[in-house]
Amino acid sequence: MKKMLQLLLALSISASLLAQTKPAPTAAKNNTKPTIAVKAVGPKKADGTLDMRYKANKEAVRAAGPRKKDGTLDMRYKTNQEKVKKGKG
Repeated sequence: MKKMLQLLLALSISASLLAQTKPAPTAAKNNTKPTIAVKAVGPKKADGTLDMRYKANKEAVRAAGPRKKDGTLDMRYKTNQEKVKKGKG
C-alpha cells in the first residue's frame, strides 16, 4: 500500500511539472506594433535604426500621430492608419 502511494505521488508530481512547461515565445508574436515610415532626419545606429539620443529623431517619431497610453499608435485615427499603410507598401 505504501509503495502504491509513493508511486502515485511521484506520478502526480512529474505530471504537474511537465504540464507547466510552455514553449518560448517567438519574436514574431511579440512584435505587434505597427511599423511607421519615418523620414530619417538624424543619425542612425549601426543596425540601421534611428538613434534616439538625438532630438531630430525623437521629433520625427513623435510627429507620427495620436498615441495610446502605452505609446503605440492609436489606430482609431485616420492619420495613423494612412502612415502605417505607407510604411508597409
